This record gives sequence, C-alpha cells and structure tokens, in this order.
Amino acid sequence: MPLDIDFIQSQFPAFREPSLAGWAFFENAGGSYMCQQVIDRLLTYYTQTKVQPYYPYPASTEAGKRMDESYTRLSAYLNIGEDELNFGPSTSQNVYVLAQALRPMWEDGDEIIISCQNHEANSGAWRRLESQGIVVRDWHIDEKTGRLAADELDALITPRTKLIAFPHASNVIAHINPVREIAAKAHKAGAIVAVDGVSYAPHGLPDIAQLDADIYLFSLYKTWGPHLGAMFVKRALMKQMTNQSHYYNGDEAHYCLTPAGPDHAQIAAAAGVAEYLDVVYAHHFDDDPESAVKGRRLHQLFSDYESSLLTPLLDFLKARNDVFIVGPDDAGIRASTVSILPLDKPVPAVVAELEKQKLMVASGDFDGVRQLDDMKIDSDPGVIRMSLLHYTTRDEIDQLISGLTIALGKVATCL
Repeated sequence: MPLDIDFIQSQFPAFREPSLAGWAFFENAGGSYMCQQVIDRLLTYYTQTKVQPYYPYPASTEAGKRMDESYTRLSAYLNIGEDELNFGPSTSQNVYVLAQALRPMWEDGDEIIISCQNHEANSGAWRRLESQGIVVRDWHIDEKTGRLAADELDALITPRTKLIAFPHASNVIAHINPVREIAAKAHKAGAIVAVDGVSYAPHGLPDIAQLDADIYLFSLYKTWGPHLGAMFVKRALMKQMTNQSHYYNGDEAHYCLTPAGPDHAQIAAAAGVAEYLDVVYAHHFDDDPESAVKGRRLHQLFSDYESSLLTPLLDFLKARNDVFIVGPDDAGIRASTVSILPLDKPVPAVVAELEKQKLMVASGDFDGVRQLDDMKIDSDPGVIRMSLLHYTTRDEIDQLISGLTIALGKVATCL
C-alpha cells in the first residue's frame, strides 16, 4: 500500500501540538520531530531507571537491558553487528574521536582525501591531522552542479592514501553519491572510507552492509530520535584503532571509541527509532521479515513518497528564472533537501517573508562553507534550505510553494 500519511503523522506528537498548528516544518535537515516511541522510552528511563546501569539490583539491570535493546534493534535495521554500532554525543564529536583513534595507524606523509562536499563534521577533524604529519588532499566538487565526480578520485588516490571522507548526500547539495562505487575504489587502493550519512539516513535508514562502507555516521536527532550521533565501524577496523576510553576498555566495542561516559537515557531511547519502524512496517505490510528486509522496504516506501512531494517543488522552482537550485533538479538522484539562491531578492528578505507565511525554513551556510566556496556562493548570507521527510504532507508542499510565490514575487516563467 502507499504510505499512509495520516498514520505516520499520528506517531509524532508535534503534529498535535497547538503551538505548532498551521506551521509547516521544512528544516528537518537541522533536526527532525521526535516520534512517540522515543519520547515514551526517554520518559520511562528517566522515571523508572535513572540509575547507573548494569548492576545487579532491579532498576540498574533494567536500565542496562534497555540500553542493550537499542544496540540490538538498531544494528539489525542497519544490517550490521551489534558490536559495530557506537553512540556518541554528535557526529562531529564521533569524527573527532575517530581521527584520534586512526592517526596512530598511519605514518607521517600518509595521505587522506577529504571531499569539499562534506559537512564540516566530516572534514575539520580530519584536516587538523595535517598538523600531525598527514597530507590532506581536497576532492573538489563541480562549480556549477555541486556534484562529486568519482572518476576524479583516480587522480587523487596514491599508494599512500589511507582514508577518503565524503557524504552519502550533502546537507546543501543533496546529490546522492555512489557510496559502493567510491568504497570499491578506496579498497582497491588499500584505503578506508568514512561516510557521512547525516543527510541521507533520515529518508530511510541505510543497509550499511550493502554499501560496504568502513565507517558510516549519522545523527539520531535527525532520524526521529534523541540527540545522539550513531557510528558504525567495521569490526576488523575497530580492533586496529587506538583505544580512546579508559585503558581497561580497549577490548570493549561499545566503549573503546567513547572517551566519556555515554548518555544512558538517550541510548535507551534510541530503540524507539526501531520500534517506530516496526510499527510503520506492520501498518503497511502483511509479513514480518528480519529487520534488514523491513528497513530496505521502508526505505523504498519513504523514498517513493518523498519523491512525489519533491517533484512538484522542483518543478515550481525550475519554472522560475529568478532562482538558482543548488544541486540537481531531478528528484530521482537527490535527497529531499532543496537549497536555493534567490537571484533578485536578498536571502534574509525571502526568509522573513516565508516566516510570515508560517513556514519553518532556514538560511545560512549550514556548516557547508567549503561546498559553497567551491560553487562560488557567498556563505554569508548563504542559501535558503528547505528539507522534508516522510511525515510531510502534500498540503504542506502546497503551502511552501504558495509562500515562495509570495516571498520571491511575480516573475516571468522560463521559456
């Protein structure tokens, strides 16, 4: 069956919140609404089990079980091992830890390739290794389209390349990159890939095993959950990395890449993301396969629905000659995040008018300064970003198009 949007919205308390009534939310790339299942688990943890976990008394034992459930259920949806999933305070922090853990594996003069399409989270910490003897090579994007060319890697990769860091989909440009193809190039050269999935995962959790990424990162607070960063690291790679926790945690998969104590309550609540997906699957399908299969089917369900909303928005924008669409204008090859640059009006003026139309959008560089620099777009004021998810309705898209018509003003359509 097609996605039941009424059922989907019923799982998110935000759509019943009086203070949000009438507002259309299009800043999902910055952080999504939280589903009821996560809220319930967070409240339950704080009210029933807010104690140090994994001790023998009942409340502590239950706290540990609820944390373990998150590792089990989320890793099943991601098609990875439980010991390959880690939680940290954010993706930025997780990448910082990874850089410290990987650096001792490399020698001075070894090289890493950093995409200029990255959010700074998957860029800055790697680039700082240059001060520690690592050579950083920039993988630039096309100035007009914003895309990364996988073929250009052939000229960048050398026998000393150790890592390639790039996004699954940029949080500004949104073109979906061929992760498996890039990973194959890297692995042939003996390098690893660190993939930022923050702007891709909210549109349906990825099957990481099929991508063959060595490291894959995303933010749970953008995938309907608590404010945590989720990080996959291949088991074999993790065993080679330098322990970042207490010295006696070096062999503990869920601790060796966590310098400080994790947020127990939010980890326990993360299982609500998987519970939400289970509920959505049961509503739309008649069988009950393993979670990885559910995840792939739900990903397609979400993608098809979001494309049906994204297409009329892109068609509206393409019909105007006073707007530059950042990234591809084809809904089939991009995530459902659209950044635009008004050509006849200042960015702040357009955003201010959109707010009057009760549209929640944002403007700026979105920590993608290098992307904008490569495309010769001024990072101040930057671009206007509109991002939707599978809980967005067609009525909200119509509200956005109407608001853009008012904010941008009348203009002759392109011939």
